[in-house]
Formats: sequence, C-alpha cells, structure tokens
Amino acid sequence: MTDRKTDAQRVEALSEELRTALKLLVREMRRDAADDTTGLSMVQTHLLWTIEENPGIGVAELARLQNVRGPTISGQVKALEEAGFVERMAPLAEDRRRSGLQVSAAGRTRLRQLRARRLDWLAQRVARLTPAQLEALEAAIEPLTIIAQP
Repeated sequence: MTDRKTDAQRVEALSEELRTALKLLVREMRRDAADDTTGLSMVQTHLLWTIEENPGIGVAELARLQNVRGPTISGQVKALEEAGFVERMAPLAEDRRRSGLQVSAAGRTRLRQLRARRLDWLAQRVARLTPAQLEALEAAIEPLTIIAQP
C-alpha cells in the first residue's frame, strides 16, 4: 500500500514539473512566434498548419477541430485566401454547397519557412544541453509522445 502511495506521489510531482516545464517552453515558443515577420497571426498560422495536415477540410470541420465558432474561422480563412495562402477546391459532387480548403503553393512555401525558423530556434536551445541532458531528452521523446496521445 505504501509503494502505491509513493508511486502516486511521484506521478503527481512529475506531472507538476512537466506541466511547469511545458508551460515555460510554450511561452518561449509563443514569444518567438510573436516576433514572426510573416504577417500571419498565430491563429492564422495554426489554421494553415491544420489545413495542410487535412487537405480538403471544410470550414465547418475546421471550426469544430479548432473548437471555435464558424464565423470566426470563416474570417480567418478569408484572410488566408486573400493573402494567397489557401485555396478553395472545387465543390464536392455529393454536396455542391461544400468546397474543401487546401494550402496553395505560396502557403506551402510559407509553412516551410516557418518550420525551418522554428526548428532552428529549437535546435539552438537543444544545442545548449550537456551530453547527459541530450541523452535524457532523447529518452524522454517516446514517453512524451505517449502522454500527448488522446
């Protein structure tokens, strides 16, 4: 019984430490993203990534995925379209009212630039770690990925 309580306490303590570390990391990543000179808001950037990962997604589906109201997403998608980063696909044969979204060539170029910039930012931070810390981070990737799964 004591071991279980100790394990539960360990899990709780690790959870709190992980939450704090992730909060700090996300804050720094957001700060870096806010310095982004692409002209896209963080919301628009996130939408662009989501559309890239789900080609053909409709505005209603996008709103559901983002847990945001349809009109809010519509305005953001319209801005992405006007900037030339998103295109509407031809309406579906089964429902002519619905046209899916896809990232344009300019949008894909912008995403590649963003990915390279963010990877460079993170790589600079990871490069500051000691060899032992690098090994610990490497060992933590799989458990963190498991934790991130629903």
